[in-house]
Amino acid sequence: MRRPGLILLGGLPGTGKSTVAVPVARELGAAYLRIDRIEQALADSRELPEKPRASGYLVGYALARDQLDLGVTVVAECVNPLKITRDAWRQVGDRHGRWTPEVELVCSRPEEHRSRVENRTVDIAGLRLPTWQQVADREYQPWDRDHLVIDTAVTSVANSVELVLQHANAAERLTPS
Repeated sequence: MRRPGLILLGGLPGTGKSTVAVPVARELGAAYLRIDRIEQALADSRELPEKPRASGYLVGYALARDQLDLGVTVVAECVNPLKITRDAWRQVGDRHGRWTPEVELVCSRPEEHRSRVENRTVDIAGLRLPTWQQVADREYQPWDRDHLVIDTAVTSVANSVELVLQHANAAERLTPS
C-alpha cells in the first residue's frame, strides 16, 4: 500500500497545471486541491472585502493536512509563485515525514504560452482568467531548491503526467517510513 504524500504542481497560468494535475490525481486515487477553485469559492461567499490572496492558500494547506492525516495522497495545483508559499506547502508535507515532490510547469515558447492564456476557457464558474499582460507582469520568484521542471511547450500531456508519476515514485522511495 502506498504511503500518502503531497505532490505540488506549480507554474504560471497557462502552463498546463490543471491539464497535468487531474490525470495524476486520477492515476493515484489522490485528493485534488486546486487553489483557483478554493479562491473562487471564497470570493463567491461574498464574505471577503476583496479577492482572496493568502486565504486560498491557507485553506489549501489545511485541507491538504487533513487528507494526509487520513492517509490520502494529495495533488495540490496552484501558481505557487513565492518562496513563502512553496515553503508552506513543503512544511505541510514534511509535518509527518510525507514524501513531497515539487514540480514546476513552464512553457518555453512565449508565443505559445500567450496563445494558451488568451484562448483558454473558464472551467470554474465566476473565475476571471488573467490576461496575458497580467501573467507576464506577475511576481514569480525563482525556485531555490531541487524540483522537477517540465516544459509543456515540448512535452506532451501524457509524457508530463508520466514524468510527475515517476518523480512522485522516486520521492516516495527516498523518504524514510
